[in-house]
Amino acid sequence: MQERLLEKGGRMEEEATTGTEGSNFSLLEWVCTVKNMCLEAYKSKPISHWILLFLSSLGMLVAFPASSLLSRVYFANGGTSKWIISWVAVVGWPLPALILLPTYIFYKTTPTPFNLYLFLSYVFLGFLSAADNLMYAYAYAYLPASTAALLASSSLAFSALFGFWIVKNKLNASVINAIVIITAAMTLIALDSDSDRYPYVTNSQYTWGFVWDILGSALHGLIFALSEWVFIKFLGRRSFHVVLEQQVMVSFFAFVFTTIGVIVNDDFRGMAAEAKTFKGGQTAYNMVIIWGVITFQLGVLGATAILFLASTVMAGVLNAVRVPITAIAAVIFMNDPMSGFKILSLVITFWGFASYIYGTSTGSKLS
Repeated sequence: MQERLLEKGGRMEEEATTGTEGSNFSLLEWVCTVKNMCLEAYKSKPISHWILLFLSSLGMLVAFPASSLLSRVYFANGGTSKWIISWVAVVGWPLPALILLPTYIFYKTTPTPFNLYLFLSYVFLGFLSAADNLMYAYAYAYLPASTAALLASSSLAFSALFGFWIVKNKLNASVINAIVIITAAMTLIALDSDSDRYPYVTNSQYTWGFVWDILGSALHGLIFALSEWVFIKFLGRRSFHVVLEQQVMVSFFAFVFTTIGVIVNDDFRGMAAEAKTFKGGQTAYNMVIIWGVITFQLGVLGATAILFLASTVMAGVLNAVRVPITAIAAVIFMNDPMSGFKILSLVITFWGFASYIYGTSTGSKLS
């Protein structure tokens, strides 16, 4: 009997050892497969492609958060005009135009044929972009930058939903899970609304800042889906100069609509008075405005390049990742309040982003 037990125990130990070795071998095999895939992808493109991709990603992940923080700096130091900070976001539209023109001259590309439908789509997207910038301006006027950034993460969920309805993009369980998770994170912030409200902001203003941020995120998702629809419906192709053409035209019309709003509101005249009373003086005011223009356009150019060099999926993922970066930077550089609820919301948002990235990288679809 004892011998049989010893024999059985020996077999079990042998099986356990074999199973462990098999598990280690499978893990090692998976790591080697991923490494080989990365090497093949790297070798498939010239080094210039990866350098541009890195710089473009850096543009999105650094310039966009910087422009958001500068918007908050503007309001925190004496700026009051929502139209001016919206105008700052679009006044730099000639910068992508300066990059577009050499593609016609040196690369012999031809401008996309213009027609009434394409023109109207640019006008409509420009109007939506102007409205979107104004909504975000109201959000940053009344909310801490970290709170506004976390609420803006809902644009990822809206992009997925509008993409499903308008462009017929597919949804799978992981993407739907990401939408639910990010919505839960936004609910946590709403429940903790009293912990980060500035003393000079009323309850009504804070509530409206919350509402405008969510509406701006929804509109941002709609703009993203409509932009993709324009590519499919009217352009039929996506190349670097076509992407730049759309960006230039949409930004131009957004600039036109926003400038009309600034003029009607008589805010250009108010800029001189704002600069005199701005904390740090006129020089500080001018630097916030100038760097706001530069950083926003660098972010836009980075996103445009990502669309061309990689895909809309990667652009959407990077656009989502910049949200927690903005929130963390606001806490570090602007001493934004960070309650337990907000930390939990940040962690849940990361989880939602991870679920979205997984969902967009797998092939299992759910119509």
